[in-house]
Amino acid sequence: MIPRTEADMRELPVAGRPPAERADAALNRRRILRAAAEVIAARGPAAVSMDEVARAAGVGVGTVYRRFGDRARLVYAVIDDRERDFQDAFIHGPPPLGPGAAPPERLRAFLHALADRTEAQAELLLMAEADPPGARFRDGSYALYHMHLAMLLARIRPGADTAYLADALLAPLAANLFLHQRRVRGMPLERVKAGLDALAGALIAAPEPS
Repeated sequence: MIPRTEADMRELPVAGRPPAERADAALNRRRILRAAAEVIAARGPAAVSMDEVARAAGVGVGTVYRRFGDRARLVYAVIDDRERDFQDAFIHGPPPLGPGAAPPERLRAFLHALADRTEAQAELLLMAEADPPGARFRDGSYALYHMHLAMLLARIRPGADTAYLADALLAPLAANLFLHQRRVRGMPLERVKAGLDALAGALIAAPEPS
């Protein structure tokens, strides 16, 4: 069920927050994430492999697989700190991104903030979203974004198909399309944000469904 109140959203946990761990498990996690970040910084996200990260971290490759499952989850863990900050901002932070602003303002603020967030780590997000195929939609962050947008859209357009519309607003922020627009078509970030504003504005101004 989609939350319909600010209180519902404020009670949502931040997706991806690691559970409490034993000291040795927490140490291994830090070693693995530090090693993965160093591989990415040195040679780019495409160079990340579970074997190489295990060697750099000084742990067995089985430990890496048990802790993270696959390469996509490892990459998501590397970007988790920024992701948790972003999620905290739209769930608990000040308006217009956080609670307190009118739904149309929050909708636009969220799309702009998500564009900034994608800009900051687009290559990592591209890798995480593509490996394995469809990983973007299985990640807890996407589900949380969708829930948040659906809640705002339900307030703006009661009775609309908010589940579909939330997916439609998130589609332009898939990392592959975002990077194509930014690097192949040469669109500045402000143009991307203006396009998101146009999409949001069309939804906000649309007549109520019969």
